[in-house]
Amino acid sequence: MLDRATKIKIHDLMVKTRCTEETAISMNKQGEGFFWIGGAGEEAFGVSLGLQIRKGQGPAYDYLHLHYRGAPIAMAMGTEPIDQIRQMRATATDRYSGGRQFVEHFAIPEWNIVPVTPTIETQYLMAPGTAHVQRRFGGEGITVVTGGDAGTAEGDFHCCLNWASRPGEELPLLIIVTHNRFGISTPSSQVQASNELNRQAEPFGIRNSIHDGNDVEAIWAALEEAIAYIRKERKPYCLQANVSRIFGHSSATGANRVPEVDCITAFEDKLIKDGIMTRTEVDAVWKKWKEHLKECLAQVRQEPLPDGADIWRHVFAEPATV
Repeated sequence: MLDRATKIKIHDLMVKTRCTEETAISMNKQGEGFFWIGGAGEEAFGVSLGLQIRKGQGPAYDYLHLHYRGAPIAMAMGTEPIDQIRQMRATATDRYSGGRQFVEHFAIPEWNIVPVTPTIETQYLMAPGTAHVQRRFGGEGITVVTGGDAGTAEGDFHCCLNWASRPGEELPLLIIVTHNRFGISTPSSQVQASNELNRQAEPFGIRNSIHDGNDVEAIWAALEEAIAYIRKERKPYCLQANVSRIFGHSSATGANRVPEVDCITAFEDKLIKDGIMTRTEVDAVWKKWKEHLKECLAQVRQEPLPDGADIWRHVFAEPATV
């Protein structure tokens, strides 16, 4: 069971993430950002995962191969809203890509967050690489890979299952599927014969489970159990989290609010019912982060955009200096 302090911390991080997402969406609609895509609706799952990661650099710590809805995970690990706003505006001060990538395409080597790519599900194929290093290294570090339900129809996902489960060479890999029931604008019911996508791991002998990703306490416990299993057994685990997609796929589909279960509202109702927070305290959290994001946006508007002369920086190895 989660204690009171942890629940309050989770709520704070969920609101912090959502306010950042809403600011980025507003920027896009006002022409201050080219394209928005993000994890609004996945805060319960993402924050719960991010808080359980062993953060550091190298195989003794956890590696993360995220897709483009990983902001709640990264925020729980310690990223700050201003850096997402910088990436949204594509400023030269963008710490993740220097203004070269879409928003929420993180790259944080000191935390083992592998650069996020906009191509669909390629992270599933890359994840066994770091997990293989960790298998040889020993210890309790694991690799975590996240992706959406549409991507499980691609070959990269099945290659991941295969490489993770080779007899005698099983990998310490947490394979996560966040199921929001859509692949861009195509309903999953037109692509997948079953909503239990985690069961695709069964022919590979991989332990698996399915959970309500909108329920903070349920998904926390599920992740805790899966992670503990991988750390101890050094074998893969496939976990499906059913989540919402609060603002649709991306700015390409309008980024307008849709009538789905909101994990933050559901959590707040429970916090208030259980006497952990009052409505006044909940509202104060929203006010705090909305004001903070206004300050972030005002600052980022004053920061420089990339210079054309820097186009080749970070593409090839930097020239040696004498």
